[in-house]
Amino acid sequence: MTAFGKLVRTTAFRLTLVYLFLFAIFAASLLGYFAWNTRRLITEEITQTVNAETSEINEIYGRRGLRGLVLAIEYRALRPGANLYLVTTPTGQAIAGNVGSLAPGVMATRGWSETAYKRIEDADERDHRALVRVTELENGFRLLIGRDLDERRRLFGIVAKAAQWSILIVVVLGLGGGIFVARRVLTRIDAMTGTAQRIMTGDLSGRLPVGRSGDELDRLAENLNAMLERIEALMAGLKEVSDNIAHDLKTPLTRLRNRAEEALAKSGSETDYRAALERTIEESDGLIRTFNALLMIARAESGQARGNMDDFDAAEVAGGIHELYEPLAEDDGMTLKVKAEPTPVHANRELISQALANLVENAIKYGKPVAQTGGTVVSMDSRQIIIEARREGDQVLLSVTDRGPGIPEADRKHVVERFVRLEASRTLPGSGLGLSLAAAVATLHGGELRLGDAQPGLVATLVLPARAGDRVAPPMQDVPQKVA
Repeated sequence: MTAFGKLVRTTAFRLTLVYLFLFAIFAASLLGYFAWNTRRLITEEITQTVNAETSEINEIYGRRGLRGLVLAIEYRALRPGANLYLVTTPTGQAIAGNVGSLAPGVMATRGWSETAYKRIEDADERDHRALVRVTELENGFRLLIGRDLDERRRLFGIVAKAAQWSILIVVVLGLGGGIFVARRVLTRIDAMTGTAQRIMTGDLSGRLPVGRSGDELDRLAENLNAMLERIEALMAGLKEVSDNIAHDLKTPLTRLRNRAEEALAKSGSETDYRAALERTIEESDGLIRTFNALLMIARAESGQARGNMDDFDAAEVAGGIHELYEPLAEDDGMTLKVKAEPTPVHANRELISQALANLVENAIKYGKPVAQTGGTVVSMDSRQIIIEARREGDQVLLSVTDRGPGIPEADRKHVVERFVRLEASRTLPGSGLGLSLAAAVATLHGGELRLGDAQPGLVATLVLPARAGDRVAPPMQDVPQKVA
């Protein structure tokens, strides 16, 4: 397809033609109305002038008779101008005036008429047009008074020529503007198409060009670029998850197979077989928890859980997590406390419970106070884990604070990635998905996961927008899945 063919097929060019057609019709209608109104005003002015002159001459005829009428007509006929005068006998013979000939039947018809005429001793052989009024006098004499319409014709011609030039200028400027706009839009669309083709070939780093005008195409490009960045991040995350699964799950699967093979190879007692099966089941449960956590993270990141939003009290969720994990914390020598006030929130209760449970379990597992040198006794306050639920402005904060070693500031962005575990925690059981799930849940709700310094220790906070309704959901049992 040629460049001109592409140009005329663009939506911008077609819209320009439509607007050009509509504007041309509007301009023609406006000029037509102006011409018609001008014609009407000139006709009314001629009518008023002729009526006034007819009344004046009839008055002269009434005072001076036929002789005075003829003298008045002869005098007025000699004056230069566009006025017409004619007096005829009952038989139609002209007595006085400046009209040489008329269209047949004009003098026989009383009242107004538009007719062709010629002046006496007029060198121009062509007929002129005039608007005349014929009145009948006493004794059958007839009086014609009128005015030439050449002035009206010339004015109408001026308006018609102006209309032609105006429409021509509108068409030329409209086509020029349409071509300019269409070429500009086509250039930007071609740039977007080129970027889209590069993206389809697998280059997700391509971005649509954004101008500085801030028009609808710029806004579209900005939104598409944001979408492309999101897609690129998801694809990178998918690749990272695939690599991590292949790397981090290979070891437990290999260990699981080796234990089963070892149990088959050794002819042990029933107790040995039972112990091998129990270890296999335990290892399998860990793998299932890991896969369930990955599925839950994928569900949160894809936005599938947005349809299960409800109004509930975040303080009830905090209380339920406290009751569930308090015995586990006591078994590890920790104390779990809750500080919560009524905090309405609109969110997915299941995911919020799971995210908060992950934070509490991480605090129990990794939040033990660091052993002090010199035999210093660790105080009970340093073994406390505090769950808080409160509202600040239009945000709901669910936080878990421990007094352990915390997370260095340089690693806080890194630990929310899947399967990431710091060196200090690699000796403890877990998969490195707890904080990833909490961050994904916060992002799903339009919030974020903040990791801060509790001096000492770590404070992990789920920051959620409230958007709470007047209704609070009835209490329900929170039984989150354990995700390390």
